[in-house]
Amino acid sequence: MMKKLFITSLLYLIVVFLPSCSKKSDRISNQVVIGIDSDVESLNPLFSFSGYENNIGELLYLKLVQSDWDEDNGSLVYSPMLAKSWEWNKDSTSVTFYLRNDVIWSDSQQVTAEDVVFSFDIYSDENIESKLYDTFNNFDLDNTKHIQIKKSFEIINSYTLKINFKKNSIPSLMDIDLPVIPKHVYDKLDRKKFAMLEKDIAPVTNGPFILKSWDKNQAIVLSANKNSFLYDSTHIEKIIFKVVPDYTSRLTQLKKGEIDFMEDIRTDDIPSLKQLDFLQLSPLPAREYDYIGWNNIDPEIFTKSNKIKPNKYFGDPLVRKALTFAVNRHEIIDEYLGDFGQVAFGPVSPIFKSSLADINPLEYNLDSAKYYLSKAGWEDSDKDGVLNKNGLKFSFPFYITNGNPRREFASTLLKNSLKSIGISIEVKKIDLQVLMPKLFAKEIDAWMLGWVVGMPLDMYIFWHSSSDASQLNFASYNNKTVDKYLEQYKSTKSEKLKDELAKKIQTLINNDQPVTFLYWIRNLVAYNKRIQNLKITPLEPIHYSWNWTVNN
Repeated sequence: MMKKLFITSLLYLIVVFLPSCSKKSDRISNQVVIGIDSDVESLNPLFSFSGYENNIGELLYLKLVQSDWDEDNGSLVYSPMLAKSWEWNKDSTSVTFYLRNDVIWSDSQQVTAEDVVFSFDIYSDENIESKLYDTFNNFDLDNTKHIQIKKSFEIINSYTLKINFKKNSIPSLMDIDLPVIPKHVYDKLDRKKFAMLEKDIAPVTNGPFILKSWDKNQAIVLSANKNSFLYDSTHIEKIIFKVVPDYTSRLTQLKKGEIDFMEDIRTDDIPSLKQLDFLQLSPLPAREYDYIGWNNIDPEIFTKSNKIKPNKYFGDPLVRKALTFAVNRHEIIDEYLGDFGQVAFGPVSPIFKSSLADINPLEYNLDSAKYYLSKAGWEDSDKDGVLNKNGLKFSFPFYITNGNPRREFASTLLKNSLKSIGISIEVKKIDLQVLMPKLFAKEIDAWMLGWVVGMPLDMYIFWHSSSDASQLNFASYNNKTVDKYLEQYKSTKSEKLKDELAKKIQTLINNDQPVTFLYWIRNLVAYNKRIQNLKITPLEPIHYSWNWTVNN
């Protein structure tokens, strides 16, 4: 028996990790190899922040319901998963879930309503600091924003659970959209030391795949869970997330067939990939945009005294409008995104068809930029080529993240364009983990970054002026009318009213230009055509990959 296991393991290592001689070498088994640029930090859904961490988490841990994308209506729809059905009460203040009774954890324990309640308990505990902490606003909470468990949950039996929501709230299935974790594994851990202690515990999962191995900075291997109700012997048996940090190396392995799937394909690589008839290129619907942030408040005053005063450069909307006129977005798109980029004018993705306002973006026009700067009182009074106002030179540092060629190109273009209208910037490249704390602290004047729009659409956390509720409003945008519309958007059940409010919000943001929206990005993925049933939606291409089959 031991000899057989050794031979099997040896064959596995040869198949997965040794270089392939041809694009056919990895097609002998019912597996898919996905090339990723870096290893994940955690496989625990409590702490899964990155895209691939969430992708892998979906394969290991079930949610009560599964979400899918309704292309016609531009909205999320839900279907059963761990819950086989559910029933709302008449006023939607509570919902009863009827769980499947055939789901077991990978250690053979049964999944029950106790696990579901425990999951909400621990996700909302401030001691845990999970990725979902402070997102349970439709529940009754204590003063630490922890869900009041006894008030919010009623376990009727092992497979029937009633969830009660806060009075006057407007709950939806989004409020229960979280991966369920095993109570019997984590319940005894000291929650104040949880983040450290949980790392020593092998994952106990209940999803369509189980963790076979995790070789740090090399590969994560998942095998189909044959005990899962989602298991189908005709579907893929194994998914390998292979870490290949260098883009060119990943691309080469894709072309050789050593990996089957790769995201973030650069537009200049499209011609060579199209020559390979075994590869399929597909763009994802646009949910991601890049923008230039202009701090609307003075960072020095805010840092010293926590007082809010207009930024000495960007506090005036006329200046921000001028700066948007000075950005040649089409040139950046032509150079880096081609047909997979689209000029952005606001925070609502084109995928939300009924919510998208009819707005003409400000087009690149240096004369218009000069006009609005002059109107705001900026002029080159000493003729040194740099604008000034009240003795202040229009010169500032501009931050971008390391390792992003598109943003490097865009920042160089911006620097040259602004120089031509009398504004001097110094481009500074720093790591994302260094930039983010500065943005949260409102320490810097200007930066370039990107966001992925949530689903369903939620603009509150990015654009409301409340510092507690909108921590991602890095520009400190403040418009009381926008605040009012955002609050109405959050509190209404009417989809028609939500659409109308979203359009009004976009119009006001476009008028104020708190940031310069650059472009929507359609992430381009390439995959081997032998993968069948792969569905490209805004919910990521690896979504529901347990349904994939391999045509050898």
